[in-house]
Amino acid sequence: MEPGSSSTEKFYRIPKGKGPHSVGCTDLMTENAVEGSFLRLYYPSCNATDNEEAPWIPDKEYYQGLSDFLNMYRVVGERLFQYYVGSVTCPAKSNAAFKLGEKYPLLIFSHGLGAFRTIYSAICIEMASQGFVVAAVEHRDESASATYYCKKKSLSEPREESTSSLEKEWIYYRKLKTGEEERCLRHKQVQQRAQECIKALNLILKINSGEEVTNVLNSNFDWNSLKDSVDTSRIAVMGHSFGGATVIESLSKEIRFRCGIALDAWMLPVGDDIYQNSVQQPLLFINSEKFQWADNILKMKKLSSNDTNKKMITIKGSVHQSFPDFTFVSGGLIGRFFKLKGEIDPNEAIDISNHASLAFLQKHLSLKKDFDQWDSLVDGIGPNVIPGTNIDLPPAEPE
Repeated sequence: MEPGSSSTEKFYRIPKGKGPHSVGCTDLMTENAVEGSFLRLYYPSCNATDNEEAPWIPDKEYYQGLSDFLNMYRVVGERLFQYYVGSVTCPAKSNAAFKLGEKYPLLIFSHGLGAFRTIYSAICIEMASQGFVVAAVEHRDESASATYYCKKKSLSEPREESTSSLEKEWIYYRKLKTGEEERCLRHKQVQQRAQECIKALNLILKINSGEEVTNVLNSNFDWNSLKDSVDTSRIAVMGHSFGGATVIESLSKEIRFRCGIALDAWMLPVGDDIYQNSVQQPLLFINSEKFQWADNILKMKKLSSNDTNKKMITIKGSVHQSFPDFTFVSGGLIGRFFKLKGEIDPNEAIDISNHASLAFLQKHLSLKKDFDQWDSLVDGIGPNVIPGTNIDLPPAEPE
């Protein structure tokens, strides 16, 4: 259907940023194939009336990967996704000019299992609208439903310095093999993911210092405009689910991340060594009501015991899929059936999560903003939020 012609169009909309800045986004992939970085950057932009909104899911291969992840036939999954979300755009202007004039704090974002760089746009766009530069990493550890790198076509063909000399090499989600121990695989993957977050951080800082970076995706975005625009003393890391575990692993490995936010973290991948005081930085756990279980919460508590800078809150009526964008682009019936929607309005759930995140970031990055108006949420005070967890935990054993 043509946008605007459908009566359902207005319901299936990823929310716009509510902050004072317009938001642009652009994709960046560095060279050296699979070891390079791949990310979508969301940033405060000039008001770009001519620029189109960015596609939400940019390639059909992502539909195929989602089909694999959901155990659907690819041909069926691809058709369904194309029909339901093929025309969805995210409310950020593609390759809009970067807004100069201030130094912005930097947020590195890590996606969940079976996800990829574009499907947390509601969170990333809100953060960018509030004055953050957000680098949403696409992980190549075979935990994304699909991702790719660009490789040169065979040497027999003439080499040109354009995308035509490159082809996409797709990497799909890897299922567990029969008899394979999940913890072992996920621990290996989370270490690669943390390295990819650190690599993305180094890349943005390199661009910030004025170094030339080759983007193999050939967009018309001016990367030089980022020079001296990132506040290198104010850097944080954020992620959902497997991305929450990645936040913890990244904090333990990289002191330049001054704090972290773990959305409904899945703690299985986190190595035992991490619990021995290796996360010094402030950390906020924002949990959904329906996903968590005692063992997972106990691991979070073990990490945060006796540290007042480590906080945990739970959003009432929310589900694990209240954080990615699918919650906004699915109708009520489909949304509930596939557990993409909880009992709480998706917009309200994401607002609570974003506001608590902003208040936490203001405190621990020493920002001069008005995000402290939401400080009470970080303590679990307010409608639809509780401090700590809704999960019944076994009584603590005496030391």
